[in-house]
Amino acid sequence: MGRRQPSVRRARRQRQGATVGYIVTWDVDSGDAAMCGRLRRFIFGYTLANNGREYRYQGLVERDGVRYVGQSVLFVTHARLLELQSFLRQQGVSHVVTHASLGAIMPS
Repeated sequence: MGRRQPSVRRARRQRQGATVGYIVTWDVDSGDAAMCGRLRRFIFGYTLANNGREYRYQGLVERDGVRYVGQSVLFVTHARLLELQSFLRQQGVSHVVTHASLGAIMPS
């Protein structure tokens, strides 16, 4: 049990009832480190340290209406879809949007 399971912890924090929205998946060239970094910061957020103080910037997956599904896959509500698509388009990242619904997350 000592093994880290960040995806499972993230999903457990996101427990909620059934939701209608969209599955969004995207593809980025892993050789483009700058693009991967921008996408990672937007999706997962980041922390900056300055003069001994930490500043935490929330990522998209920490906001209401977003559920992390897996690598390069998010479930988002309509409001978050517009935000995510805008970012992906600005960055030139190809993506696919599929209408979907998710049920409540069951405790394990």
